[in-house]
Amino acid sequence: MKNFKELARNVINIEQQAITELLQYIDDSFEYACQLMFNCQGRVIVIGMGKSGHIGGKIAATLASTGTPAFFVHPGEASHGDLGMITNDDVVLTISNSGETGEVLAIIPVIKRIGAKLISMTGNTSSTLAKLADTHICIKVTTEACPLGLAPTSSTTATLVMGDALAVALLNARGFTADDFALSHPGGSLGKRLLLRLNDIMHKGERLPVVSQGALIKDALVEMSLKGLGMTAIVDNNNQLIGLFTDGDLRRILDLKIDIHQDNIATVMTKSPTVAQADMLAAQALNIMEDKKINGLIIVDDNQVPIGAMNMHDLLSSGVL
Repeated sequence: MKNFKELARNVINIEQQAITELLQYIDDSFEYACQLMFNCQGRVIVIGMGKSGHIGGKIAATLASTGTPAFFVHPGEASHGDLGMITNDDVVLTISNSGETGEVLAIIPVIKRIGAKLISMTGNTSSTLAKLADTHICIKVTTEACPLGLAPTSSTTATLVMGDALAVALLNARGFTADDFALSHPGGSLGKRLLLRLNDIMHKGERLPVVSQGALIKDALVEMSLKGLGMTAIVDNNNQLIGLFTDGDLRRILDLKIDIHQDNIATVMTKSPTVAQADMLAAQALNIMEDKKINGLIIVDDNQVPIGAMNMHDLLSSGVL
């Protein structure tokens, strides 16, 4: 019986070596390719056939999401009208391990005529595609992980990694920030973590649990029950936050000689509670709550007046947690 685990480890070792060998190809040609894409006034057009095309699609997507406008064009479709997407302001990144892919070479004369700059990424520095390009990035690998040496394995991995190297180098050169990243990733849990702010999910207005410092404990409990957040803010005569009372505080005072019908909430509240601001990212609030081991936050304005409240359930409902 085949040792599948050993075979898998061998594949990983071969591909790790292929990635390590890429370091020698981070040279002046790589830097020039980065400069062409950085200075590009149009878009980066990625072109590749077969497995190189699949990798090219991912490279284009990574570039586009990290500040370099890019999209993928299939070379077959390019010959039937899609070359109209390319302008002389664009930079074309062509991918072919052999550098001799017919479908790619067939459209190079037109790309040259359009006036777009051409970057080639191949495993053969002497290939036709390498020689036709304005600059060439080598992605040569010693051996494919496929024992037959036929299925693109190490070579596609190396191409993908080199594409990531280009994208991240450009990201840093552009000063691309987390806020910039968020604008191109508004959907899903990632987008919510990057974009959603407390103002979007907090309970405010009549839904905000708050009592005055003169309120009795029973009044605070009624407010907590009505608002359903497991806590209430306590404010002074100027409506500024002076304390917080939670379900946890209630459990802690059960053993004390406290009369909820007679005693003042200010005697049992937590003074100077952790607070947040409305423009804080919900993901940041989650980190604070986890660090402080608390289940909710009061949101205050610049004058320490409570304007909102939220708890873990709100984060869960919003998709941040």
